Formats: sequence, structure tokens, C-alpha cells
Amino acid sequence: MAKWGQGDPRWIVEERADATNVNNWHWTERDATSWSKRKLKEVLEGLVVEGEAGRCEIGDLKHVEGEASCNSRKGKLIFFYEWNLRLSWKGTVKESGEKHKGSVEIPNLSEENEVDDTEINVSKKKGEGDVLKELMRTEGTTKVREALRDYLKALKTEFTLGMILPTKAAVGQELATERKPSGSPVQDSGTPQSLDMVGVKIPTVRIHMRELFNSPADELYSIFTKKELVQKFSKCPAVIEAEKGGKLLMFEGCVSGEYTELVPSQRLVLKWRCRSWPEEHYATVALTFQDLAAQSELELECKGVPVSHEESTRQCWKKQYFEEIHLLLQQSKDSME
Repeated sequence: MAKWGQGDPRWIVEERADATNVNNWHWTERDATSWSKRKLKEVLEGLVVEGEAGRCEIGDLKHVEGEASCNSRKGKLIFFYEWNLRLSWKGTVKESGEKHKGSVEIPNLSEENEVDDTEINVSKKKGEGDVLKELMRTEGTTKVREALRDYLKALKTEFTLGMILPTKAAVGQELATERKPSGSPVQDSGTPQSLDMVGVKIPTVRIHMRELFNSPADELYSIFTKKELVQKFSKCPAVIEAEKGGKLLMFEGCVSGEYTELVPSQRLVLKWRCRSWPEEHYATVALTFQDLAAQSELELECKGVPVSHEESTRQCWKKQYFEEIHLLLQQSKDSME
């Protein structure tokens, strides 16, 4: 195998911790079917459609048939997906108060067609209420297409977290453009960050985020340390050993690590990594919980995130953690009322 500066660049062996499949040249594939089924339910179920005729709501995803995958080749991502979907809907006519229900069928959502060209069929059970069917056929179809775009966007961002590894050339370019003089943090949407180096090979950044939750700090702390609560918001089986040195495994193995510091209701420190990061590379995640008047604040500091995964890691915490925890807390509140 050639060293840097020698031989065919397609077969260059980089001197880095994850030297396998260097420069992302060889074909790799990741099955996105299970992840997609969960994401399709998330973006489609509960959609509300309102108009002069009345109000409709998408119910359960009754039928999900198909598959999805993502492949990387020569540093590029290639997506394959083909879905046959059927959703239920129910609605109320504004003037009469009559209730009706029906279904929405999407026979071929695939990479061969643009979302705007994808066939969406709306039907209604026997009886009157055609005004609701028309509402679903027009406004409802628009809402469904928006949700399908959200799924495809997530497939190409959230799911592909780290499938494209940085090459030495790309890293050099990023360092040249992003490195600031000592003491000058890199700015991103008003959030200060610093560019560090882990060892001498993997350039990393620090991510800093704050989020308010409608729960006391001790309850929020429990959501990160109790297995049953972690599984509720992550919607996946998990390994949660909330003690010093205890293991952490979430999102079907996409996230792993261990607990290194636990101060009940106040602070958690984790060794934390995404499966797609360079092998054996971990970030240090510090979660600080603070009670406020009627809420609690969670402060996240994540040190050691590979530069090329900065945005996808930020979105992972925002979408997969924070938004899902908000939803879990709201569902808990609704069940108590």
C-alpha cells in the first residue's frame, strides 16, 4: 500500500486512527430500513390539516412496506429507498360537526421520483363529507409532501452521521480556513466554540448548547440515567448503566460510551461517540442541570467532536435528544391531566 505522496491516490493509506477504507474509496452500505420506519411515523403521524371546510388529522401509519439504504463510494453518498405507505385520517366538518375518516396511500416513494411527482391518493369511507376529502386532497397532500421532504432531509443528514470521513486534504483545508489565533473562538450562530486537536491527527471542535425544559432538574436528570426513560424518548432499546464506568448504548448502537461522573440532579459527564466516528475516538460530554423558576436548564458542553461531524452532532443532540425529551415530557403531562 502506498504512503502519502506515493503511488495511486485511490489506494493511499492515511496515517490516522481509522485507516481502514481511507478516503472513502471503497463501497460501504448502511441499512436505513428500521430507522426510516421510525422516522416516517414521526413526521407523518399527527399532521393537522385545517381549512374552511373543517379540520382533519393524520392518524396511524397503517402500512409500511419497503426498504432504504445509504451507500458511500469514492467519498459520495448514494441513497436507495422505496416505500409503499398507507395512513389513516379522520376529520370534522366545520358547519355540521359531522365526523368522517379515510386513508392516504403513497404507493411509490422512491429516489426515482421527486417528492412533488410522487403519487398520493386520498380516499374516504362511504357517506357524505366529500368536503373533507377535498381538503385532504389539496391541503392534506401538501402537508404530507412536506413531511416526506422532512424524512428525506433527515435520511441525508441525521442517518448519515459520519459516513463520509475527512481526508487529509480536506482536514488541511478546514484547519486553514477555520483555525483562529489563540484566544479567539470560532463563532457559529452566536455560540462560541474552540478548535482543538486530539492527539495530532484528528481535528476537533467544542459544541456548547443550552435548552430549557418544562420539568424540575431531578426529573430531567432521570431521563438521562433511567433505562426505561431513555428508551421512551429514544424509541429504541438501550443499555444504561448509570454509575461511574457504566456503559451507555443508544439508538441501535449508533451512540455509545460510558458514564464517568454522576452528581444526582446536577451534573453528568460521559465518554460519548457516534458509531461512524474514527474508531476509538470519544468526545467528552458534560451535562449540567439547573432549576429555574418554573423550568430547568440543561447546559451541554461536548468537547472533542471531529470537525467534519460538527453540524451532524449538533443536530443529533437537538433532534434526537432535546426535541424527543420535550415530547416525552409533554406526553407525561397530558397523561396526568
